[in-house]
Amino acid sequence: MGEILKELPAVILRGSVLLPGVVSHFDISTQQSIHAVEAAMNDDNHIFLVTQKDMQTEHAKQEDVYATGVVAEIKQIVKMQNHVVRVIVESKQKAELAYFIEKEEFLKAQVVLEEEENVQEQLPPEVEEAMLRSLQEKLLSYCTSNPKIGKELKKQAEGLNKLKSFIQVVGGTLPLGYEKRQELLEADSLTAQYEILMKILLYETNIQQIKNELQEKVKERIDQNQREYIQFEESLEKLEADDTVKERIKKEIVRFKNVANSPSEGSVVRGYIETLLDLPWNKKSVDNTDLKNAEQILNDDHYGLEKVKERVLEFLAVRGLTKGGESPIICLVGPPGTGKTSIARSVARALDKKYVRICLGGVKDEAEIRGHRRTYVGAMPGRLIQGIRQAGVKNPLMLLDEIDKMSSDYKGDPSSAMLEVLDSEQNAKFIDHYVDMPVDLSEVLFIATANDVHTIPRPLLDRMELIEVSSYTENEKMHIAKEHLLGKQIGKNGLEPE
Repeated sequence: MGEILKELPAVILRGSVLLPGVVSHFDISTQQSIHAVEAAMNDDNHIFLVTQKDMQTEHAKQEDVYATGVVAEIKQIVKMQNHVVRVIVESKQKAELAYFIEKEEFLKAQVVLEEEENVQEQLPPEVEEAMLRSLQEKLLSYCTSNPKIGKELKKQAEGLNKLKSFIQVVGGTLPLGYEKRQELLEADSLTAQYEILMKILLYETNIQQIKNELQEKVKERIDQNQREYIQFEESLEKLEADDTVKERIKKEIVRFKNVANSPSEGSVVRGYIETLLDLPWNKKSVDNTDLKNAEQILNDDHYGLEKVKERVLEFLAVRGLTKGGESPIICLVGPPGTGKTSIARSVARALDKKYVRICLGGVKDEAEIRGHRRTYVGAMPGRLIQGIRQAGVKNPLMLLDEIDKMSSDYKGDPSSAMLEVLDSEQNAKFIDHYVDMPVDLSEVLFIATANDVHTIPRPLLDRMELIEVSSYTENEKMHIAKEHLLGKQIGKNGLEPE
């Protein structure tokens, strides 16, 4: 005998495929399916189960279902809520659908059953053992990468020492799409089933590992974001600043926490918060007001320049009298190499001030002074804010080097931005486009240098007090060489004084 024809009550399943040799369940709610189950129970408890190809199809016909299904024995039925009936079955064997017989109350199917000896594939024992072991190893990898499902699956697969039962149980328990399980059901030999299950396990293990890696990356990013968030909050606690500033930074920190999943936006917000936390909002250094000390330092550092030194000391004396109030902005004018920059450095040393040099030579873009708006890619604060940040105090000495060499182009006029910086009425609330909050520059001591005053715009020139630093006489040059340059050169070239 080769094939047996049998007429059985039938149920069409949606989205699930049962494999032979496995106990499982399905839920039904239509009257037609419930009557088919009742008819089976009134006979010998056997029912034909077949799956429709598309889950969305309503009232599936023969062309809408797969040709291969299973004959199952009904073990138990349980009435659930909302008129749903759960049917527990043990799938017995594979069957091919010949045709449906439409009854009024339920569906019947004429099915073709293969006799067991026709289906049984005879594999050499060592081949079967090799297949079984390789599937067991692959299942172990899958369970390791997916511990949630793996625990239960491992328990069910333990003790299965026959290839056929291993394929049936694992294939029936793995969380697969019904299309993959149907493929396994339709395989016409043990070897084909082995290959399909092996492919499924390899694919699912890879998917799970990739999923785990992606989750790990996201988790790392969130953990990193969490750590930075906590650091930012701690830094904010220690920050010396007004409440309005702290409130603004706090809002940005909360925003940073909420963009953990967007690295690009996160890095923009992080950069902004770091800038705000690094600025010395209310932090300042204490000036040294000792004029004798200032005179000593100026004389030690520079030979000659008597008029210049006298003017600088007057300026420092006025500053001391007004307790660091509005002091004029000095502009040292003279040819290159006359020591303008080093005078500014000496003044900083005399006052115990932090010294910041900002080179304005060749600055054409207003954003160099005022900063870029944060909507631009790679936006940065302007040079003045960067200088304040570098100094770490709100009252450093800021040298505006080569103020005569600023020029303007289509990106705006930097000298008009400098007007606000050097105006004591306006610079207490200087707005940098990047920082986007008023920064107090009123306590910064500005000293500018220039080679030629004719190229400085008139309004800017009016804000500054000029001090001429003229060229040296032959006599002065000889003294400078002897007393300053010689010692420096000896040190530079690693010579001994002797």
